[in-house]
Amino acid sequence: MASEQTVKEMEETFGQVPGYMQLLAEPASDHSWGIFRDLLLGETELSPREKALMGVSAAAAIQCPYCTYFHKEEARFADVSEDELEEAVTLASTTRYFSTLLHGNEYEHDAFDAETDEIFEHLREQQEAAADD
Repeated sequence: MASEQTVKEMEETFGQVPGYMQLLAEPASDHSWGIFRDLLLGETELSPREKALMGVSAAAAIQCPYCTYFHKEEARFADVSEDELEEAVTLASTTRYFSTLLHGNEYEHDAFDAETDEIFEHLREQQEAAADD
């Protein structure tokens, strides 16, 4: 179980110490709480909405019902709409789809990188041309 200070922080933050946090092995409990607290709940470069959408996407991609439920509730708490949640999950599925396609066909990684660089160079050129108009 976590240190007294960590237990107090969890209770102040959540109103309880969630059972799943009690599953952490003692050597990792304080550290694990720190990661959760600082990255998910703390002020970082990403907004709470962005973090929640990323969490939903990752949870959907790894097909974790626990994480999916948590991050969807986190997203709703951050005022993410149901349409935005659906889009985030769809984007995650698209990434997984193309990842499967590339890996399963053993597509040449260097060729992929070169094509991607060309694509984004073209998109930047189009964006600049549109800004000049």
